[in-house]
Amino acid sequence: MYEPPSPPPAGGSRDPVPQRRRSGGQELRLTHADRDTAVETLRECYAAGQLDEDEFEERLGLAINAKFPSELEPLLTDLVPSQQRKVGRIASDKEDKEKEGPRSASDRMHASLGHFSGYFTFIGPLLLLATSRDVSPFVRRHLTEALNYQITVAVASIAAMALGFLILPLVLWGFMMLGWMFMPAVAGITALMGGEMRYLFTWRPVRDKSEQGA
Repeated sequence: MYEPPSPPPAGGSRDPVPQRRRSGGQELRLTHADRDTAVETLRECYAAGQLDEDEFEERLGLAINAKFPSELEPLLTDLVPSQQRKVGRIASDKEDKEKEGPRSASDRMHASLGHFSGYFTFIGPLLLLATSRDVSPFVRRHLTEALNYQITVAVASIAAMALGFLILPLVLWGFMMLGWMFMPAVAGITALMGGEMRYLFTWRPVRDKSEQGA
């Protein structure tokens, strides 16, 4: 008999320890989202000092290769209280974004410009972020995300040139540049429509004020 998955807890965040969903008497396999949540939990706990480096690396490897919820339980059950605090923070951040209300046309244009300015390398979003004072949180989030993406592309390009004698780095760099050709445009259009944007595979050395306070 089919048992539907348990609903997420209050606040809309996923449980860091997935419930044992069953179908036909068998435990259902983990989803990518389940593993991603577990990995993020371990990283948070390592940063908070709950795990030392050896424990973190061991648990991280087991979490990435886990196939069923029962395999994640011993990795996370002693760390859940820390994650519960994170759940509250995520819910609060979501509420704060909802309280911002409709995005003004000027805010949407400003945020969109931040992404399109990335076609002039990271200098574009960096200048906009440095000269944009008293802007809305919506604009600052987009400018910060655009800057982090362009920094990632710049660092990867330098690394690819340094390792130019190897084929694989050049191939990966080629794929990255292919994405760079259209991703800022996608992000710019998303911002223009009032949406949020998070680039994939992006290093984020620059933190938004809301993230620094988290």
